[in-house]
Amino acid sequence: METKFINTKTLPFCNGCSHTTISQNTEKALQKLGKSLLDVILVTDIGCHGIIDKAFDTHTVHGLHGRSVALASGVSAGVNNPDKKVIVFIGDGGATIGMQHLLDAAHNGYNMTVVVHNNMLYGMTGGQPSGFTPKGFKTPTLPQGASHKGYDICGLVTEAGACYVSRITGIGDISDHLAEAFSRDGFSLVEVMEICTSYGVKSNPGMKLKSLIREAGIEIKVYADNEPQTYETQEREGLPSLFSSDMVIEKEFPHKLDRPLRLFLSGTAGEGVQAAAEMFIRAGMRCGLNVTKKGSYPVTVGVGFSASHIILSPEPIQYTGAPIP
Repeated sequence: METKFINTKTLPFCNGCSHTTISQNTEKALQKLGKSLLDVILVTDIGCHGIIDKAFDTHTVHGLHGRSVALASGVSAGVNNPDKKVIVFIGDGGATIGMQHLLDAAHNGYNMTVVVHNNMLYGMTGGQPSGFTPKGFKTPTLPQGASHKGYDICGLVTEAGACYVSRITGIGDISDHLAEAFSRDGFSLVEVMEICTSYGVKSNPGMKLKSLIREAGIEIKVYADNEPQTYETQEREGLPSLFSSDMVIEKEFPHKLDRPLRLFLSGTAGEGVQAAAEMFIRAGMRCGLNVTKKGSYPVTVGVGFSASHIILSPEPIQYTGAPIP
């Protein structure tokens, strides 16, 4: 089949990796649905699967450490158009880290499809077990095998309110399963069971994916097939501009500065130093001066130090540092 969304015949994954299967079948599914390049926003996460970005000619956004779903939620709410398909690629490692984002996205009904590439371990960092590693499955850093079962992400997002959820194996033509999820409004998720050819196979010699799934008690089925409850961004008209007249400080007084003046205010935490610095720079602006202010204080805003570095200058300020305040 001639590719429309993927721009290369050679995908960047290890030989035999089901990440290739998912990417190729995403291409097929999108073609079956008649989507155009500009209809699709692909958001990827950290992990081996994430290097697929450059191979897709759609809109792409790359997230890190489980935040792809949070990014996609913002994209979905911002675009606010059910005709645009937001797809998230995430691994079992990223899904472990970003579990709350997955549950919130399902609960809120953000218009997206999450495709979980579940190869049951952290593949990019050496084969550590993830929260999805099934009981008994061995990895390079867990040669004795996992002592308990992994998260049932399909069950969790179903309970959170997802409209369509399924778990499949990453073998053969899975394009119909993906197309079914892609065609749904609201939040949908497909978990694709895989085995890492670099770490999973070597750590579990002779083990077959289907046998592993069966022995671990993992169900391959459709978990949810409900009417969509889609999040819609409420667009409000007549909101004031952030650059309102209240933010403009007019020149009211003359000044006698002929060179930059650098000040360093310091004291204890409690907002007093920062408030004083703010008054300083506003006074400078009312005199027609260029100003900068950089505050510094610990996260414990009620105790500890507080400092602010101020520059007042008759000329444009090109550098905000002050080696000798």
